[in-house]
Amino acid sequence: MADIILISGSTLGSSEYVADHLDEKLSEDGHSTTTLHGPELEELPLEGIWIIVTSTHGAGELPDNIQPLFEAIKERQPDLSHLRYGAVGLGNREYDLFCGAIRQFDELLTSLGAQRIGDRLEIDVLEHEIPEDPAGEWIDSWKKLI
Repeated sequence: MADIILISGSTLGSSEYVADHLDEKLSEDGHSTTTLHGPELEELPLEGIWIIVTSTHGAGELPDNIQPLFEAIKERQPDLSHLRYGAVGLGNREYDLFCGAIRQFDELLTSLGAQRIGDRLEIDVLEHEIPEDPAGEWIDSWKKLI
C-alpha cells in the first residue's frame, strides 16, 4: 500500500472536510496517510504521492493557508520528478476562474516534473451540496491508478 500525503487549502473549511474524507477512504483500504492543512514546504517530502485539495478564493486565487506553500514551491523550483499527485479543486462555476487555485497548483507541479495521477477533479459547490460525495467517487477510481 502507498504512503499518501493529503494537503488542503481552505478558506471556509470545505476542502479540509474533503481531504479528511479522502484520508479516511484511503486509510480504510490500508494506505498510510497524513493530512496537512496548509503545510510549509519543509514539512513535505519531494517524492512519493501527494493529493492536493483546494478551494478557490476570490478571483481564482489560492486560500491564505496554502498560498505560502505555493509561493515557496514557485520560488525554490525544487525537482519534483519523483513526485506523483492527485488534484481536487472546489469552486463555483458562476465565477470566471472556476477552480483556478487547483489549476494553478496543477500547472506548477507539472512544470517542475511531478506527474499527475489520473484526471483533475473539479467540484462545483453549487452542483454538489456535499463535495465529499463526488470526491469519494473520484478517489475510488483514482486509487486504482496508484
